[in-house]
Amino acid sequence: MTLTIHSAPGSSGYLDMYPERRMSYFGNPYILGLTLTAGIGGLLFGYDTGVISGALLYIKDDFQIVKQSSFLQETIVSMALVGAMIGAASGGWINDYYGRKKATLLADVVFAAGAIVMAAAPDPYILIAGRLLVGLGVGVASVTAPVYIAEASPSEVRGGLVSTNVLMITGGQFLSYLVNSAFTQVPGTWRWMLGVSGVPAVVQFGLMLFMPESPRWLYMKNRKEEAIQVLSKIYDISRLEDEINHLAADEEEEKLQKDTVSYLDVFKSKEMRLAFFAGAGLQAFQQFTGINTVMYYSPTIVQMAGFHSNQLALLLSLIVAGMNAAGTVVGIYFIDHCGRKKLALSSLCGVIVSLIILSVSFLKQSDVTSDGGLYGWLAVLGLALYIAFFAPGMGPVPWTVNSEIYPQQYRGICGGMSATVNWVSNLIVAQTFLSIAEAAGTGVTFLILAGIAVMAVIFVIVFVPETQGLTFLEVEQIWKERAWGSSRDGNNMEGLLEQGSRS
Repeated sequence: MTLTIHSAPGSSGYLDMYPERRMSYFGNPYILGLTLTAGIGGLLFGYDTGVISGALLYIKDDFQIVKQSSFLQETIVSMALVGAMIGAASGGWINDYYGRKKATLLADVVFAAGAIVMAAAPDPYILIAGRLLVGLGVGVASVTAPVYIAEASPSEVRGGLVSTNVLMITGGQFLSYLVNSAFTQVPGTWRWMLGVSGVPAVVQFGLMLFMPESPRWLYMKNRKEEAIQVLSKIYDISRLEDEINHLAADEEEEKLQKDTVSYLDVFKSKEMRLAFFAGAGLQAFQQFTGINTVMYYSPTIVQMAGFHSNQLALLLSLIVAGMNAAGTVVGIYFIDHCGRKKLALSSLCGVIVSLIILSVSFLKQSDVTSDGGLYGWLAVLGLALYIAFFAPGMGPVPWTVNSEIYPQQYRGICGGMSATVNWVSNLIVAQTFLSIAEAAGTGVTFLILAGIAVMAVIFVIVFVPETQGLTFLEVEQIWKERAWGSSRDGNNMEGLLEQGSRS
């Protein structure tokens, strides 16, 4: 397929001139199917983070050594996070070298193998090995899915489509609570809980065999005909030429850069330092404002609030997980209508208020009856408000922003590094929350999280640019201007587009 490439304006200006070519979220079944298929990786991510809390109760019953050792319990939970850190760190390189599709297939194989090892584990140590394998798969998937979706998405719906991956994560967490409930009376309870996680990995592997490679990755690897074939299924002919023009301009930019980059190169370039600082900072604040504290320990928080019934605590936790998934659906709409920055800021402001409510409820709590009392219900209200504000904003925004702020040659490496920051932050919070709560009190702990959320607001205002509706080249230009000022590269984009038209 051969097309003549003409120079074109930036995506936002182009779509203003031709609004009829603006694509809606459901406008193209092909790209939606690609997004949902890639998002199964997010489902695996969410399911694994949620299922272990319920499974651990039954693992302790089967293995007395686990019941007697808090270290072994922590290791079983944490080993998946360790694997995810390693998987995310190496996933960026795998993505850049082998492509997004092969990285996803590899993640599925490793995850399915881990699920089988966990389900068949004869002792806790084999179980821990299985948790490590599952973590490796989750780590690679957490890097790959957002980048794969972003690179195939039209700029005007890129945020919503990438946020669909976050919806799959929250949906996976909700599913894990349902599975935990379903298998409580089944022989081999925890083996079913952990083993069933391999089913989505097998399904995704089968579907991905029929999915294309990222068109952007193909184009940058000089496989232009394959890239154009993929793009032709996403865009109509009137817009296809413009999209290829942007890829040609990006390619010209890449030719001015090094052919290969290393992790150290990220810190040698001023604009890349700024981009990575913004992306990694968002990932860190996503965790340090307490989301996985809420998800991991919501039954414990509910019991701390005075609701001592296990069944009631689990029911309220299931509602929390459901609200998290529902809130992400809201975020899918707003992220491309309100923008990433405004959504993150409004989300953080609500999170601060919610954390203060939680803090006050625990600080004021005294003798609480078994039904929770006034401050018990206030704690549950704070928990619900927290999810309602967090899920639409700080849930999807960090992953969306990280999928679009890096140049092509750095996208895999920087995406992997920022995902690693997320997993490390996740581990730190998960390992320290209960200890800090015991030492300083639960109320003070939530107040600390509120203070971190205030810092996150300042961070977003100062360091995070708005990327709504921009092409990757336009986003790259933002970092050049922030690093060097607009005078140095003011006409750079037009020049690159002209070079693209002659290629």
